[in-house]
Amino acid sequence: MKPLPILLLLTCLSATTASTYAADTPAARPRARDAGIVIGTLPTGAHNAITDVDGVGVGHATLAQGTRFNTGVTAIVPHRGNTYLERVPAAIVVGNGFGKLLGVTQVQELGELESPVLLTGTLGVWKVADALTTHLLAQPGMAQVRSINPVVGETNDGYLSDIRARPVGPAQVEQALARLSYAGVEEGAVGAGAGTVAFGWKGGIGTSSRRLEATQGGHTVGVLVQSNFGGHLTVAGVPVWKSLPDPAQVARALQPAPSTGDGSIMIVIATDAPLDPAALRRLASRALTGLARTGSDMSNGSGDYVIAFSTAKQNRRRRDVAVQPAASVANDAMTPLFQATAEATEEAILNSLLRAHTVRGHQGTAPELPLAPLLQALDAAGARTATP
Repeated sequence: MKPLPILLLLTCLSATTASTYAADTPAARPRARDAGIVIGTLPTGAHNAITDVDGVGVGHATLAQGTRFNTGVTAIVPHRGNTYLERVPAAIVVGNGFGKLLGVTQVQELGELESPVLLTGTLGVWKVADALTTHLLAQPGMAQVRSINPVVGETNDGYLSDIRARPVGPAQVEQALARLSYAGVEEGAVGAGAGTVAFGWKGGIGTSSRRLEATQGGHTVGVLVQSNFGGHLTVAGVPVWKSLPDPAQVARALQPAPSTGDGSIMIVIATDAPLDPAALRRLASRALTGLARTGSDMSNGSGDYVIAFSTAKQNRRRRDVAVQPAASVANDAMTPLFQATAEATEEAILNSLLRAHTVRGHQGTAPELPLAPLLQALDAAGARTATP
């Protein structure tokens, strides 16, 4: 990216929002649709969130202490019951495997999820998995359990948080699981997204959903992302990175040593469509289409993981049942679900950026995505609705 002339850079900075980067707050930041950015053609669910899939809950625990710590935990539960005792079909797709996703081999082997999905920072994975195991073993009906497969994913938040201190532990895991929302989901610099950076801008947690018409099955697909990756930001097909100020220059104006944002992404997909593990693998792979549309390079150092599960009650798996149900949407009827996944993933990533605010952290500053030049570029391309 070519550096902007300093006068143009300062103009972009002053026109970005009514407040400065440092003073802006999450409440002042819009979601994509609030800003007139509509991705795809399918309608969203009521909350435009992964929680639009009935029974799915999301909870955050954010550890933000001065500039030293900006990290946390985000928990996604597939239903309100005990996931170990009532498992759901699941699949994992690895776009690029430079990452730490605990529990991956058992999910791939058995095609089922037996724990909530927890997201955190890279060096916190093992402590979070241990705390999740302790939490699950203490639940009713678990007294005789001697093996458990906690699924914990990560992206590296070491630029904005003192990652070597490994501050996240049982307290944050319990907090995230105790604060589950089954409606709206907080986005941006929260939970596992507190210290992430994407495209050089502040990344974070983002979510979106799509609802199919009755003629297409009437199913809902919801996506949640933890964005922390690099590339050339593209919004609704528009290469807006050409019109934005260089995030490195913006960061240097606030604090030295800007980050490149070249990291990873965790994508979690939930659907109420009855899908078996093979169909869920096919569904999960389409999330990478949505990721690519935002301009991701899926670079060497990027851990790009997709976890998909079905909440359909007829496909729940109980340990005491010898023959497990395996109903699944026919292959010929999967295309609308593929479209829903790609659209919701793309929009979830944009929401993670748009909702995030500037964070000054351990090694530098990650500036929030500047709204004014972004929207101007989209307007010039005719890629924004007239009335958000």
